[in-house]
Amino acid sequence: MDGPEGSAGQPGPAERSHRSSVSSVGARAADVLVYLADDTVVPLSVESLPSLSAHELHRAVRDVLQLPDIALEAFALWLVSPLLEVQLKPKHQPYKLGRQWPELLLRFTDASDDDVAMDEPSLQFRRNVFFPKRRELQIHDEEVLRLLYEEARGNVLAVRYPCDAEDCEALGALVCRVQLGPYQPGQPAACALREKLDSFLPAHLCKRGHGLLAALRGRGTKAGPGEQGLLNAYREVKDAGSGDHEREASLSAHYRSYLLKCHELPFYGCAFFHGEVDKPAQGFLHRGGRRPVAVAISLEGVHVIDSREKHVLLGLRFQELSWDHTSPEEEEPVLWLEFDGESEGMPVNKLLKVYSKQAELMSGLIEYCIELSQTAEPPAPQEPAPSSSALAAPRPRLRRQGSVVCSRLQHLSTIDYVDDGKDIKRVKPKRTTSFFSRQLSMGQGSYSVVQPTDNLEQG
Repeated sequence: MDGPEGSAGQPGPAERSHRSSVSSVGARAADVLVYLADDTVVPLSVESLPSLSAHELHRAVRDVLQLPDIALEAFALWLVSPLLEVQLKPKHQPYKLGRQWPELLLRFTDASDDDVAMDEPSLQFRRNVFFPKRRELQIHDEEVLRLLYEEARGNVLAVRYPCDAEDCEALGALVCRVQLGPYQPGQPAACALREKLDSFLPAHLCKRGHGLLAALRGRGTKAGPGEQGLLNAYREVKDAGSGDHEREASLSAHYRSYLLKCHELPFYGCAFFHGEVDKPAQGFLHRGGRRPVAVAISLEGVHVIDSREKHVLLGLRFQELSWDHTSPEEEEPVLWLEFDGESEGMPVNKLLKVYSKQAELMSGLIEYCIELSQTAEPPAPQEPAPSSSALAAPRPRLRRQGSVVCSRLQHLSTIDYVDDGKDIKRVKPKRTTSFFSRQLSMGQGSYSVVQPTDNLEQG
């Protein structure tokens, strides 16, 4: 698990149970089960499993699925359990890491001894964190697109990717099209929508009314808000043709449409980590406490997501932050995020503490993503979006007031400091200077310190 490519975090939606990926181990051969995003299994019979690398297993999966070469970059092997998930480097040996799993849990999670003893990882074939979104637009192989679509769909339904209701409905409409075919009023395929509502919308939007079936038939009472919005969006999904051949051929276009919509979500394709942040002091006794969060890290930046409320607390591009991590022996490990903000109309700098035993992993992943972004090739011109989409004329991307993807700094407790020219002192509520040299300071929009003013109140 050495090096920055290994990433760990909260388990995704496919982890519904403790399940092993090695069903039997012999002297020379073993049966290995690799799980796909749709929860199907690829069984492999391999030689010398203990010494087999992730790259060799990855190639075996690609051969069985008959995937093109782009799958080598688009996907990676992950070890995943309800307690921890790790993206493997090509040189890693999955069998040996599986044997070391209890040690990884003790090091990177707060799991109890009983949970550690019961936990067992599965081997999964999932999207590579380091695969750029722009490269997805260049993929035309239907099976690769389907696997990416299935993984994204699972993350949306599990609210690992928080979405506004109308985005959930637009995405769910594309799932309806894929699973039920083109919308046809009164047909059995349309009537099946209600029966499979939780396949199209996250659970919190699946409040079942009594009028959807009647609404599909054009009469009776109205469906619930989530159901009706889904139905309206489903009606708007267009196809290039109407025959059976066109229906099947257009599935790739709908997979791409789904992925393009997910690309608007700032945390799409992220690795997820578990942590906690301080709540702002409230009430007469100034009680604060902590808030559980998921920290999502991608090639583009860092997002801190409220694990309970399922909305973004803080979103930062790498150009907008500096960071570091500390792991004192007698205190909790902390990931420190420093960023520009404002207080009472004045520009200030803020410092957020994320308490997590995965702080070291998060810091290493941020550093590696920045290195990749600095050496990446210029992005290729984007291809036009497919015409068969429910999103032909979308509103401006995710700029709605109160959107779940907008930062909510008022829900965070930050530390503020100022450099008065001699010493760094705590102020209320402002500070200026960067403690950390670990930052991306290239090009426009780079992180910059705020100069102190004479009227700063020091504490």
